[in-house]
Amino acid sequence: MANWDPRSTATAAAAASAGTQADVRDAGLRKYMLSVYNTMASGVLLTGIVALLFAQSGYAAAVQNTPLRWLIMLAPLGFVMVLSFGINRLSTTAAQGIYWAFTVVMGLSLSSIFLVYTGESIATTFFATAAAFAGLSLYGYTTKRDLSGFGTFLIMGLVGLLVAMVINIFLQSTAMAMAISFIGVLLFAGLTAYDTQKIKSMYFYVAGSDMVGKSVIMGALTLYLDFINMFTFLLSFMGDRR
Repeated sequence: MANWDPRSTATAAAAASAGTQADVRDAGLRKYMLSVYNTMASGVLLTGIVALLFAQSGYAAAVQNTPLRWLIMLAPLGFVMVLSFGINRLSTTAAQGIYWAFTVVMGLSLSSIFLVYTGESIATTFFATAAAFAGLSLYGYTTKRDLSGFGTFLIMGLVGLLVAMVINIFLQSTAMAMAISFIGVLLFAGLTAYDTQKIKSMYFYVAGSDMVGKSVIMGALTLYLDFINMFTFLLSFMGDRR
């Protein structure tokens, strides 16, 4: 007759419990990331629809030489600042409302690309950006390598890029504009992988709290900005002007 060892039973029970907890955690992470991606993709889709309709309506061309143009261009920045600095004070519902309003205003802002580039080149660039974004985000999600070390380098590069863009407003240099676009594509490609890993890590801090919904919105906003910026910079290379 075999001897029963209570220690082996306890070990097996602990292993089973740990396995169950891991399964629950992984399921929660997948649901969280799926919510982030769905929110981000829906925002991009809404932006595209608004941009196309606003351009086709003729209003995008009508406001080009009016002060309203600057309001439309700068309004998205205001929404981003409200979300970034006020997310802790906002309810999840309010944060969602601001996010969707932001994507609509961003669509108005981006409508001018339909006045500059052909529809075919915009579509080609969009799908190229989508393919690159998917690959880079998948890498950031699956890699075991810690990408946090690249964060400081990427942020510093982004600051330098903004400074160069401001300077080129006055210089109006075509060569500098192309260099800015090239560097912009590389920076936001790196940020896509980095931000995806960061958003994934954030789940383990907010899981089970009332911050999950807000974290989804902020994660979607971050990836949305990565996508849109990579798209606009890439359009400078791939876009055929009218």
